[in-house]
Amino acid sequence: MTVVRHGFLGALSPGHRERLATFGHDVSFPGGTRIFDEDGVADRFWIIRSGLVALDMHVPGRREAVLETLGEGNLLGWSWLFEPYRWHLGAQARSTVSAFEFDAERVRAACEEDPSFGLALTNCVAQVIARRLKSTRIRLLDLYGPSDAGEP
Repeated sequence: MTVVRHGFLGALSPGHRERLATFGHDVSFPGGTRIFDEDGVADRFWIIRSGLVALDMHVPGRREAVLETLGEGNLLGWSWLFEPYRWHLGAQARSTVSAFEFDAERVRAACEEDPSFGLALTNCVAQVIARRLKSTRIRLLDLYGPSDAGEP
C-alpha cells in the first residue's frame, strides 16, 4: 500500500502514518455505491485515494441532503472512534472511488496499546470533525435558513 502523505494522513508523523498503514488494505467502490447509511454500524473507515464521496443526511419527507463532498486524501468516517460506533451521516460514491480501508476494532486496539499513536490519531480525527461540523452548519443554513434573510 502506498501511503498518502497529504490530507488526513499528512497530519500524522511518519511513524504513526506507517503504523496506521499496517492496518489498511485497498478497496474500490463503483460510482453510485452506497458506502454506509446513517445510524449503521461504524466498524471501518477509509482514506480516499481517488474519486469523490458525498456525505449526506436523511431529511424526513425529502431526498438526502448532501452536506459535503470528499476527495483525495480525505478521511471517510469518524464515527468508528467514538461509542456507540454508529454512523452520524451516510455516504455514497459519486464516481469510482479508490481508498484504503481500515478495520476500526484493530485500529482502536492499537490506539489503546500505544497511547502516543492513539492521541495522535484522535487529534487528527478531532480536526476532521471540527471542520465537518463547521461545513455542515454552513450547508444547513444554505439549505434551510430563512429565504428572506437580510431583507427589510
